[in-house]
Amino acid sequence: MHEILIAGAGKIGMLIAVLLASTKDYQVHVVDRTEKSFDLPAIKYTKINVSEHEALSTYIKQNKIKTVVSCLPYFCNVALAKLARECNLHYFDLTEDISVSTTIRSFANDATTSFMPQCGLAPGFISIVANDLMKQFDQVNAVLMRVGALPVHPNNSLKYSLTWSTDGLINEYANTCKGIVGGNKVELQPLRDLETINIDGLEYEAFNTSGGLGTLADTYHGKIDTMNYKTIRYPGHCKKMRFLMNDLRLNEDRPTLKRILENALPKTNQDVVLIYVAVNGYQNNEFTEQTYMKKIYPHTICGKEWSAIQVTTATSVCAVVDLMLNKSTPVTGVVLQESISYQDFIHNRFGQYYN
Repeated sequence: MHEILIAGAGKIGMLIAVLLASTKDYQVHVVDRTEKSFDLPAIKYTKINVSEHEALSTYIKQNKIKTVVSCLPYFCNVALAKLARECNLHYFDLTEDISVSTTIRSFANDATTSFMPQCGLAPGFISIVANDLMKQFDQVNAVLMRVGALPVHPNNSLKYSLTWSTDGLINEYANTCKGIVGGNKVELQPLRDLETINIDGLEYEAFNTSGGLGTLADTYHGKIDTMNYKTIRYPGHCKKMRFLMNDLRLNEDRPTLKRILENALPKTNQDVVLIYVAVNGYQNNEFTEQTYMKKIYPHTICGKEWSAIQVTTATSVCAVVDLMLNKSTPVTGVVLQESISYQDFIHNRFGQYYN
């Protein structure tokens, strides 16, 4: 049985704990600074503030933890990754933050355990899908990656509900984005390059956001002409967010922006996740396009309904954790999302939620 620590008992952390514990192959330890309760005996909850380095280190050693999954806000991940390195643990996280993941990779390349930042949906699963489609081409021209987590019944002017971390949402709307243009790796501005996208006859908009591309731009720099990642929203959302963040300059006062969004936007479990990847290039000397499109709705797991964004994020993390920890030959150092086989992922007991 794997001894695994989940740091952070928020929306995603709780489902990751439930999924892993329900297999009976994992003894799951959850730590958080607030009180929580779990019904499964395979989940051991302890109230610990993860910023308390000594307390967390002592707990890890006493319980013989071998793996840690960070479900903390992105700004907490570097410290936890360093602790994982010190304690010789396998490390996974959900960060969309480019600078955080770059920092972690800088000190984890020569680790004797696996370090896999940027798990989840986007970054995460989206890179696995895109990489799989790209392998079907003799020559790739363009890779377009689009993901959105949306309320099924929007009824406010932003046409949005808070389905996950507000800090993470603001971070991806505010920070520069990676992409490939003309074969060169470039930085793109968030909330820009607005486009219209039609899926199943419904119209959406998509625009640049930070982090969703993961490391794909680094991997394919100089090898393809175009690659970008955009977030999908209902039409009109981007314009209003530009007004808040740019015109009102709330990008310079993120705590105030966070309070406004959390006060104005309701939370919901009635959501839908849209995943769209289009790759074009040459197959057998013909210019061809291959696409992947999936809509995922809430699921009932272990007798409780979980939102679509919880399901897609948590099951993706669990799938890569499961695949990595059960390899016959351990993988060490930094592991990129695109190194995971799509077929291995989709046939994994957790990855099957994407079918």
